[in-house]
Amino acid sequence: MKTAAKSTASSSKPAPARPIRITSIDALRGFVMFMMIYVNDLAVAGSVVPDWMVHFSDRHPGGSGMTFVDLVFPAFLFIVGMSIPFALGSRLSKGEPLWKILLHIGGRTLSLLFIGILMVNESPNSAKLGWSAALWSTLMYLSAILAFCSISSPRSPESAAKRARSFDIVSAILRIAGFASLIWLALAWRGENDQRIITFSPFSIHTDWYGILGLIGWAYLVGAIVFLIFRVNRTALLGCMVLLLCLYPADKNHAFDNFWLARYVGIGETLGALAAITVGGLLLASTLLAAATVTARARIRFTLLFITGTATGAWLLHGLYGISKNSATPSWCLWACAITAALWLGFYLVSDLWFVGFLAKPLAVAGQNVLLAYLLSEMLPSTLVLVNLGDWYGRLAISELWHAVVRSASCGVVILCATAGLNRLGFRLKL
Repeated sequence: MKTAAKSTASSSKPAPARPIRITSIDALRGFVMFMMIYVNDLAVAGSVVPDWMVHFSDRHPGGSGMTFVDLVFPAFLFIVGMSIPFALGSRLSKGEPLWKILLHIGGRTLSLLFIGILMVNESPNSAKLGWSAALWSTLMYLSAILAFCSISSPRSPESAAKRARSFDIVSAILRIAGFASLIWLALAWRGENDQRIITFSPFSIHTDWYGILGLIGWAYLVGAIVFLIFRVNRTALLGCMVLLLCLYPADKNHAFDNFWLARYVGIGETLGALAAITVGGLLLASTLLAAATVTARARIRFTLLFITGTATGAWLLHGLYGISKNSATPSWCLWACAITAALWLGFYLVSDLWFVGFLAKPLAVAGQNVLLAYLLSEMLPSTLVLVNLGDWYGRLAISELWHAVVRSASCGVVILCATAGLNRLGFRLKL
């Protein structure tokens, strides 16, 4: 198993108990982020894009079905689950107290929810605001990047150790400035009828939904709690995945209508179905840590069983609620788990097992800093408008499909390359 951190016989420090980075997971994360940037950019090209290259619901409102575009978001949820046992497992192996781990989980969840809510409200009313909506949006994404940045020395470990305190101080200053700017932007936001994001009397937060990052935050919260309770017990993780999916039909049958939490978050869809995808990723990642699946053969066998089981479940449940990304139906969730697991298996065979990792290395490097890539891609449209290039960029993809494909693919490549370059320079986002 390859990891990003390797020890040598001459090292004075013991090797970590668990691999810190798994090439196949990073590569899959980088691939999914490229697809997310690609499909988001392609969506604005309009009618030149065929049905199979946009969300199924965009051309078939209320219908049952899915395209590859509908797999991008759940694939990211699945990868979040695959990352949990390594991130939290590392903290546990270092002896970090449980209260501190829970504080980290809570802080990360709230941060994702906060950014998600700001992203949902990224188009304020310029007349009410008093300045350009594009400027507000650009500043919001830039502030979010600064709020979670971490700068380290790209030089040798010896040099980095000597200069670590200076980098820590710079990172802290940038994070404080970023958070302060986010709060100021949230308070400055104005919508129609002078609506605000945050009001204090009475206290309320304006949002129709939590945004992509907010939904990821809720799913991460559930997945992290499940891991802390059951660790890599695969039977328990499978049971939790099934129980979370069961929340969906329970919610549809009004089981949570009077439950206080339902006033703030969807029980069946967000905490149930979407979280089930994350726990599915956690279940698959357990094969990389469990004592019973230390061999490649055992891992491949379990993954194939996982793919077969989730695909069969998706087929059996199709008639119950159909396949719908917008409604997060169980069939859609299970198809997403099956297909994402198959993609991971391909990357595992290529990069972790057959040792031809150079084929996946570019994606793996980009996959180590995907939040930065996502925020940069979301900031791009408002930034182009701000510098009067929005119309020019739009005209690149309005006549022919291949124009749109080349533009969107180029956008994804450029942003991932920029992200990888910043990663090499020591600029990362830690959330």
